Amino acid sequence: MVSENRDTPETSAALEFFFRLNRAYAMLGRRLDIALGTYHGLSFADFMVLSALSRAPGGRMRRVDLAERLGLTASGITRGLIPLEKIGLVKRQRDPRDARIGYAVITAAGNRLLANALESAELVATQALQAIPAGQLETASSVLAQLAGVSAAGS
Repeated sequence: MVSENRDTPETSAALEFFFRLNRAYAMLGRRLDIALGTYHGLSFADFMVLSALSRAPGGRMRRVDLAERLGLTASGITRGLIPLEKIGLVKRQRDPRDARIGYAVITAAGNRLLANALESAELVATQALQAIPAGQLETASSVLAQLAGVSAAGS
């Protein structure tokens, strides 16, 4: 790999991959934030929370499991859930057997908003990836799933 500046050390292909991955994430996240915010009043992070909850059995997850699924800290997920709770998209639920365990539960309003927002997110994703051949997209998705430590189906 050639460095543009002779005083700057060369970077490995692995590090270049992470630079590009971060840039792609930032650009695509910004596109999704704009579309979801403009039409649905959600950030991409909010959308991810609602999406994860909607796919969970009973529409609920322990907060620690939700944080793990989204790659966040427990405090990060708690901070993210507060505004969703205030506007009625998510509610808290205690475990009747163990008061230390808290669940986040998607509400009917959250499911309705998610269904509408899904159309916008799908459009942004489709437009952003339209030039990528299906085989490459499947391979890239598999690589990202491996890096995240999940199966492609468990994203």
